[in-house]
Amino acid sequence: GYRRPALVVGAGRAYIRATMADLFSTDQPKAPPPGQPLADRLRPKTLAEVVGQEHLTGPDGALTRLIDSGSLGSMVFWGPPGTGKTTVARLLAGETELAFEQISAIFSGVADLKKVFEAAKLRRANGRQTLLFVDEIHRFNRAQQDGFLPVMEDGTIVLVGATTENPSFELNAALLSRARVLVFQSLGEESIKKLLARAEETEGRALPLDEDARAMLIRMADGDGRASLTLAEEVWRAAKPGEVFGPEGLQRVVQRRAPIYDKGQDGHYNLISALHKSVRGSDPDAALYYLARMFDAGEDPLYLGRRLVRMAVEDIGLADPQALVVANAAKDAYDYLGSPEGELAFAQAAVYLATAPKSNAVYTAFKAATRAAKEFGSLLPPKHILNAPTKLMKEEDYGAGYRYDHDEPDAFSGQDYFPEKMGRRTFYDPPERGFERDIRKRLDYWAKLRKERG
Repeated sequence: GYRRPALVVGAGRAYIRATMADLFSTDQPKAPPPGQPLADRLRPKTLAEVVGQEHLTGPDGALTRLIDSGSLGSMVFWGPPGTGKTTVARLLAGETELAFEQISAIFSGVADLKKVFEAAKLRRANGRQTLLFVDEIHRFNRAQQDGFLPVMEDGTIVLVGATTENPSFELNAALLSRARVLVFQSLGEESIKKLLARAEETEGRALPLDEDARAMLIRMADGDGRASLTLAEEVWRAAKPGEVFGPEGLQRVVQRRAPIYDKGQDGHYNLISALHKSVRGSDPDAALYYLARMFDAGEDPLYLGRRLVRMAVEDIGLADPQALVVANAAKDAYDYLGSPEGELAFAQAAVYLATAPKSNAVYTAFKAATRAAKEFGSLLPPKHILNAPTKLMKEEDYGAGYRYDHDEPDAFSGQDYFPEKMGRRTFYDPPERGFERDIRKRLDYWAKLRKERG
């Protein structure tokens, strides 16, 4: 007879029944419930059936190797929606015979986590480990994320977290140090085609789309496998007997605009390249045109904001120091206003950058300094500019001979700050344009003083 361990005494009866059912379940497949979405019916039954993530689930994929090794550690799945993160987590549990628990950070709190951990401890006491899948794990705050650490460390759970956000920014370092990050990629055109073919086989009928409309539906999915199957379902529901939709009919039926380009493929890079070069070439009209095309195609505004900031520091730099301020302000304005009102802030920034004086002097100076850092990285700075917080360091002449610039005439001592064996180098060479014209005057003045004072 099964005897309840003290661990679950006090838990509700329904909770105990659910836990015991989970423990002794035969995992027999059940018939799909009526009205089950096509995407759910087409969930892969094995890792080999997963499309678009061959670098993880293929014969030589990272997850395949983990399963073959017989050791499955905690992981974080990072990737866009509809790329198979939840499906792969379920399949991993099946492949490794772990109990599968799923929670969402959006709808779960501390009490829910405690229940899940208690159930996992009960299973472990009965010889079965739990794979806990946490959707949108980045939604948990820092304290909640720390709550996973003890049960990860003692082997109570194998944590698989899913996130659409960069784990390096959104997850605790302590949690990341105990989990391996695996990147899920947006599904390419061929992968979406495979899903649609699988859907047609399951439904026993072809999609009522002509060739152009089928290609448009694939673009509409935008790398999201679940979205492609949802769109296919909408098309089947809307089609009358014998009706075949063209591109216009498809748009009318699904009420969704197809992206002008695939954000993961050539169109994306072609347009961002055209925008960047238009700004660099001081052509505000062309810059506005390409910016508008990318917005019209559904480009991620955060990506566009990042690229404008990059243009400000790479192609304008100190020729107009306000360029970086304007680019950052445009991102903040978009965050505040949202779409479509915030798009005007990006347009204003693009025009400002395109009409600003251009200079890549800081950009080229930093590249030169980086090369020098790699070449002379083992050299110590000269001792006279080092602090001497200990007696021993003072005895070794750390800080000896340092001249405090504010005590010198013109607040300039003219000392050499490079390592002695390296000698003085010049990396930054500002042009006679914009604000850098004034910077060059300052540099020339300091060079004159340095020469006079030896």
